[in-house]
Amino acid sequence: MTVAAIGSIPLIMTLGNSMLIPILPQMKAELGLTQLQASLTITVFSIAAAIFIPILGYFSDRFSRKIIILPALILYGVGGLLAGFASSLFDNPYWWILAGRTLQGIGAAGTAPIAMALTGDLFKGGEQSRVLGIVEASNGLGKVLSPILGAAFGIITWYAVFFAFPAICSVSILLTLFFIKEKSHRQAPPPFGKYMRGLASVFKFEGRWLFTAYLAGATCLFTLFGILFYLSDLLEKQYKIDGIIKGLILAIPLLVMGLTSYITGSKIGKNLVMMKRLIVIGLGLMTVSYSLLIFFEKLVPFLLVLVISSVGTGLVLPCLNSLITGSVGKERRGFVTSLYGSVRFIGVAIGPPIFTRLMEWSTTGMFLSIAALTLIVGVLAATLIHVSGKGKEKDKSKYSFRYNYV
Repeated sequence: MTVAAIGSIPLIMTLGNSMLIPILPQMKAELGLTQLQASLTITVFSIAAAIFIPILGYFSDRFSRKIIILPALILYGVGGLLAGFASSLFDNPYWWILAGRTLQGIGAAGTAPIAMALTGDLFKGGEQSRVLGIVEASNGLGKVLSPILGAAFGIITWYAVFFAFPAICSVSILLTLFFIKEKSHRQAPPPFGKYMRGLASVFKFEGRWLFTAYLAGATCLFTLFGILFYLSDLLEKQYKIDGIIKGLILAIPLLVMGLTSYITGSKIGKNLVMMKRLIVIGLGLMTVSYSLLIFFEKLVPFLLVLVISSVGTGLVLPCLNSLITGSVGKERRGFVTSLYGSVRFIGVAIGPPIFTRLMEWSTTGMFLSIAALTLIVGVLAATLIHVSGKGKEKDKSKYSFRYNYV
């Protein structure tokens, strides 16, 4: 039940953007929005989360993970209610929707990244990697279910999805409240100055590979949400596919990613060499997939090639989670994992607007551009992430590092 409670937290975060993707065209038509205005409902959520994730990560280090997670889930639900009631009661609810989405983004900042740090606190060794794999698979499950749920709620009315958020949040709140038990002998938090000096030490000695890992995570989420945004628009405009069928099609690449994430997390243990190898292979698969997509216009072949990138993403993300979570001691883990969550949200935030511009420019250019990006990030990962030959744990107590990465 503890694992189920932890897994429910990133699931909530994932629903925040993915559930909206199927109803964006309908919302755009009902409110008379431009494509860019519609995409901003995703962007403001992600930017708010990106800004507040490091702040809440610091507070989770200072106090406790649970104290941050519970109010964050409540705020997430409140933001959904604000957007939902505004949409149902006001003639021009767009700015109220953006306000509600901003509140949801702030709430989301206290969910998945803190859950990663919490996993690092409660589980050790290979069990930690397994649970982190479940966390990423839960993230993937949310991405699988969300377009289906979003499309289903859209049948009722396009804004029904906003009212679903507080209902789903209440389940995670109850699970977290009753089944997550943090260790009672938590040490007193260090003074702010000492805390920041410790973080400076982390990034001084491990910054090269950490920033590369951050870039890889942001790239995975940027391309994932950009492609989903493109696919949603393609299904509706070119293939006239809407509703549940559209949600099911959007769920196919996400299901493949979620299954790959779960299998990867259960197999990697603490084998650092395997983690690096899978990160490079995964980014390579994404490069190949995006490069090949320019040759396929029919829907079924397009989806078959697209799932290759989903396999790649599913290989990369659990390995990044395990590397980053294990790179620093418990007293600073919340900030380091939260910063990782922040750059992932930046990737989500810039995905739809950039893909909007790329779609207007050239579909071929769009796919080749993101293929070039994943190739560059793959080369950086192969070059800058160094691991020890055997991947064994090594105590670096001076800087609270856990593994011999560099």
